Amino acid sequence: MRHRKLGPFALLAGAGLLVGLVPGCGEEEREVEEVTPDTLLPTVEAVLPEGAQAISFLGEPLYPPDLPEEVRARRNQQLEEALAELEQDPESADALIWVGRRYAYLGEYRQAIQIFSLGVDFHPDDARFYRHRGHRYITVRELDNAVADFRKAVELVEGVPDEVEPDGQPNPLGIPTSTLHFNIWYHLGLAHYLKGDFGAAAEAYHRCMEVSVHPDSQVATAHWWYMTLRRMGRNEEARDLMQSLDLEALESDVIESGAYLDLLKLYAASYEAPQEALPPLDPATLEGATFGYGVGNFHLYNGRTEEAREVFERIVAARDQWAAFGYIAAEANLARMERE
Repeated sequence: MRHRKLGPFALLAGAGLLVGLVPGCGEEEREVEEVTPDTLLPTVEAVLPEGAQAISFLGEPLYPPDLPEEVRARRNQQLEEALAELEQDPESADALIWVGRRYAYLGEYRQAIQIFSLGVDFHPDDARFYRHRGHRYITVRELDNAVADFRKAVELVEGVPDEVEPDGQPNPLGIPTSTLHFNIWYHLGLAHYLKGDFGAAAEAYHRCMEVSVHPDSQVATAHWWYMTLRRMGRNEEARDLMQSLDLEALESDVIESGAYLDLLKLYAASYEAPQEALPPLDPATLEGATFGYGVGNFHLYNGRTEEAREVFERIVAARDQWAAFGYIAAEANLARMERE
């Protein structure tokens, strides 16, 4: 059973604090010279089929994934607890962020975006709301809105000390592996990458590596930066990046980014000998979608377009993983292939 809708808005309305829904939702489409968080592009929410959260880059509606019952029950309980915290203090930045994150973990991305938009209204100078809303704009395939949010977040954290971001679904060791600055630059790079703006993506990943303090962050950043450089044909820079990494030293401390580490090992080995046989793929899991996209991209920038297409098609066939970055990237690649 899915969680009730618009609970937080009832809470905020009851407290006299409801200020409206997402800026731009339901408005007529308009031209803007520069996309900023104050002039966000209209979303597609008004034209989505009932229950859908997004339209894929291939033109298909995307619905919240089916979660195992025990997972859904746990996440519903976590949402109830976050809503209770918000009811105690409806203007609390932390409470709003957690409600938005909890909705997103249930696949209710539109609801999460609305919550983060309320946070922007209440706390316009809090970079965390732009960072989290931008992340979910990537999820629902609204990349210009994502870029606008992350650019605003970059402005807000300039000169501000970094801070560890708590995990919503902690890893087995209970150790957070990312920071606010890392997440802003990492997701900005991804948004540019998905748009095919590889120059902007490479610049963002360069900045991201400067704030990647945990081995997991370093491995994830290096993976996307390497792929970006290869897609741009900047092969010497890509090789220099690989040579700058001590993968053996990083491996002992990597907690969550094993798929990215395995891909970096694949890239490093390819400089020593041609990769005749690549590992089998299981795109039905998050790790499988992540690793699979790296393999497909490896085929693509090595000139094996049909092999790349086959891998990307296998990834997008596993529909429950449509929020995974590897899935979104595979989908974007296929859409670009269809246009070319």
